[in-house]
Amino acid sequence: MKKKVIIIGSGIGGLGSAALLSKAGYEVNVIEKNANLGGRANIFKAEGYTFDMGPSWYLMPDVFEQYFKLLDENISDHLDLIKLSPSYRVFFSNDKELPVVDIHSDLEKDLPLFETLEPGVTPKITAYLKKSGAQYEMAKDTFMYRNLGFSMEFLKWKVIKKGIELNPFQTMQSYLNKWFKSDRLKKILEYTLVFLGSDPAKTPAMYNIMNAIDFNMGVYYPKGGIYEIVKALVNINKKHGTQFITHAPVAKILIENKHAVGVQLEDGAVLKADLIISNADLWFTETKLLEKRYQTYPEQYWEKAVLSPSAFIMYLGLDRQIDLLSHHNLRFGADWKQNFKELFDTPQLPDDPSYYICKPTETDPELSPPGTDNLFVLVPIPPGLNLTEADMSGYRKKILNLMKTDLNLPKIEDYIVYERSYWGDDFKKDYNAYKGTALGLAHTLKQTLKRPLNYSKKVKNLYYVGASTSPGIGMPICLISAELVYKRIQKIKTAKPLESL
Repeated sequence: MKKKVIIIGSGIGGLGSAALLSKAGYEVNVIEKNANLGGRANIFKAEGYTFDMGPSWYLMPDVFEQYFKLLDENISDHLDLIKLSPSYRVFFSNDKELPVVDIHSDLEKDLPLFETLEPGVTPKITAYLKKSGAQYEMAKDTFMYRNLGFSMEFLKWKVIKKGIELNPFQTMQSYLNKWFKSDRLKKILEYTLVFLGSDPAKTPAMYNIMNAIDFNMGVYYPKGGIYEIVKALVNINKKHGTQFITHAPVAKILIENKHAVGVQLEDGAVLKADLIISNADLWFTETKLLEKRYQTYPEQYWEKAVLSPSAFIMYLGLDRQIDLLSHHNLRFGADWKQNFKELFDTPQLPDDPSYYICKPTETDPELSPPGTDNLFVLVPIPPGLNLTEADMSGYRKKILNLMKTDLNLPKIEDYIVYERSYWGDDFKKDYNAYKGTALGLAHTLKQTLKRPLNYSKKVKNLYYVGASTSPGIGMPICLISAELVYKRIQKIKTAKPLESL
């Protein structure tokens, strides 16, 4: 008889683990509290505009390809991937000398810019990216696909030695200072840490591998939008028999003799299973779905945790096209360090924020009416702020005023024909996110080396998947998380990516 699995939550990690287990012969049911599958990788349509609500960057194509291959699927049969050029555009606020630059993720094209930013930097940036690329491959082979706490092999000297080579005890800020002098160049190399929800002054230098991912591999876009990834995973799941239940918030994980045996929904329905995997926010799973005696990570753990930022997001439908914007656009505040202090050390709405604008219609014009653009504007803000609608209304005005100056769009408000805002309270409501964090636990040194494990220490047959557990934040990383929980369940001890199920 097939073992029954219930997966709580249909984010990338949940869908990823469901597909692997279904293909391996398990009977899998995915339970989702919201109307749409996909978790934070959500979507909505309004007045002819289509908006991806969460993730917007397609990075680490090698990880996506490896995952689809594991399911005996060709990724090109599911996604029409377009390599972006430029990969992204950077706006340096108050910089009259070089206010706008394009990054192509092609060293030959980018070197003239780097030389402008820091004359004579070519041999250093070439050596830096070569080293980052080697460290990325080593991290994949040694750590990223390894279940922490699974065997004593992790304590072998050869493994420890490789870990030391990744510079875990040095920060990204100090590491880059040893390589480069240009503040603008260092900002370009540090911005990827936003994907990890971390401050460069507190993020281990091992995450220089993000620069290899950016500059050596490039940035892609699946035609139709990021939600096409969710559609592909859902279709593969259905092919292998996974069942989905939406509009079904879970109220409790049922425990008998210290074994997870099912879930109770908010409407009182009880669903039984042999294994439970939670892709819900780990804080919510541990502190709201489990009794105190069964919590591996109780409230005290979360009170001391370092969270990634929340976000203030505007989804804007415009009545025209904005030529100055590329597909991905990053506006860097003038005081870079102060911006991070306001996000992590003295929590407040940033005064001169760095912010991000995605204009997917640059690559995919079918996402809005002809001759128009849709914009996804994201401003990182601290989690846990007690903000009112009036606070957010005032901050909206602030960001639009910055856009007027940064983008030379003095009439931007006149171009908006559709608008929706989204912020911390929405992350709490829609995704049960602790303090409204947009991403989860930040990648500090401690929360990298001692990230929550992907299983409960107190309840048998209860597992965790997604950004809250190892390896961490990001869509491709959540697919690795799915492979790791599959290995955990199947008792597969290899640290290498699986070649078959």
